[in-house]
Amino acid sequence: MSDTDNPYLLDQLESADMLEIDGLHAFDFTLDEALLDQADAAAEAGQPFASDDIVVSIEALDGRERKRWRFSYNSVMEAEYQAEDDSWQLGPHRLKCLGAVQASSEDE
Repeated sequence: MSDTDNPYLLDQLESADMLEIDGLHAFDFTLDEALLDQADAAAEAGQPFASDDIVVSIEALDGRERKRWRFSYNSVMEAEYQAEDDSWQLGPHRLKCLGAVQASSEDE
């Protein structure tokens, strides 16, 4: 099995333009870049890394109600990939990472 068969939620979050959480579209989400840098440095040094610090914060509107979610580094690393609908089970929440729709350039 290659790494592409086992995606990591953090990798998808870093390249996502929008998220869908529990059926709501969320354009407003932030990643803790400093925490991600610490995790990358640990990986490069061959060291394990774990943290209960918040790595992703998400906001979405449900009608007029603003909803907020915050997930720790550890919980994101423990998220289970659901291949049947390309989503992640993150505790009781269902999360999808979406990219912006872009026209492809076939000039190669």
